Amino acid sequence: MKITNIRAHILEAKLSQPFAYSRAWYDTRTAMLVEIETDAGLIGWGECYGPARMTAAVVRNIAPWLIAEDPLRTDALWQTIYARLRDHGQKGVVIQGLSGIDIALWDIKGKHFGVPVHQLLGGAARREVQAYATGLYRRKSGDPLKYLSEEAAGYVAEGFRSVKLKVGFDVAEDAAVTRAVREAIGPAVALMVDANHAYDAVAAIRLGRLIERYDIGWFEEPVPPEDIAGYRAVKSALTIPIAGGECEFTRFGFRELFASHALDIAQPDTCAAGGLTECKKIADMSEAFGIRYNPHVWGTGVAIAASLQLLAVLPSHTPTSLAPVEPLLEFDRTEHPIRQAILTRPIEHENGIVRVPDGPGLGIEIDRKALSRFDVNG
Repeated sequence: MKITNIRAHILEAKLSQPFAYSRAWYDTRTAMLVEIETDAGLIGWGECYGPARMTAAVVRNIAPWLIAEDPLRTDALWQTIYARLRDHGQKGVVIQGLSGIDIALWDIKGKHFGVPVHQLLGGAARREVQAYATGLYRRKSGDPLKYLSEEAAGYVAEGFRSVKLKVGFDVAEDAAVTRAVREAIGPAVALMVDANHAYDAVAAIRLGRLIERYDIGWFEEPVPPEDIAGYRAVKSALTIPIAGGECEFTRFGFRELFASHALDIAQPDTCAAGGLTECKKIADMSEAFGIRYNPHVWGTGVAIAASLQLLAVLPSHTPTSLAPVEPLLEFDRTEHPIRQAILTRPIEHENGIVRVPDGPGLGIEIDRKALSRFDVNG
């Protein structure tokens, strides 16, 4: 079997109303899907996290190297691409582009053998995953104390047992909003906060000390990803577990984070950190260092499916416990017209639980009509 063609699909959709995290406003959702064709008639799908046009350019430039290659040689192809780009792209959009290609190759491999990807990654430790609701962004109008509390309570009513709140706007405001959301969801629901690296260590520690009393599950990206010393300072100062890694890439990047004990929870994005090939290696490293692994997920159904295939094989955070703490799926609840529309069978939750797709490959099928509707190239 040989690769015959690789396409990059840039998708866009306008939102009904904009929303913000600590560093930017969104009025459009975008995605970049990779489609790989073979001479056996098998097609694989992957997704790149990051700026769609930039990752598409990376994929289109890598594509000629892969024509006529055997798509089943996932690790060898990953190493070849990385080696050819090592001088120019050890992090960032180059690795994000490689990630989408790698995921699509695994989709082909699963379809070739007629099994879900998780079986090829070592076999499922679980068939369903508890999800946490990501949302609670800022809006253009209204009182955030009120609308965020109502939104969080809505997720709990849907069955979610964990929710994540966006912070990083102002320490005092963040503390007030955290308190309001905790009161709205009650003590039995886990509450995490995510600053999207908006603060320096001084501000992050100040905020952490103000919200520790609200039983915070983790404090995500308190400081910029380059500031490993800042991560260590925040981690040392607080009792809240510290999470990060969505802006880190490959096992080489995570090696430094793990060896410096900067994190309690690693959050590589499967569509950014190197794809399934690399993220399985990062997960194995994470286990060796005693660091929990909960992947970052903020894409379409392709990204969700790829993350679920990996989550299926990860060990529990407490492998010797009779009541193990299992890894979680990030389940984006913000408006995203593309997310589920491109799948013929959307990946949904039931009372906060998401089943791992069990069909061949990623276990999903793409709706071509929906794809063309969002494709900026028609």
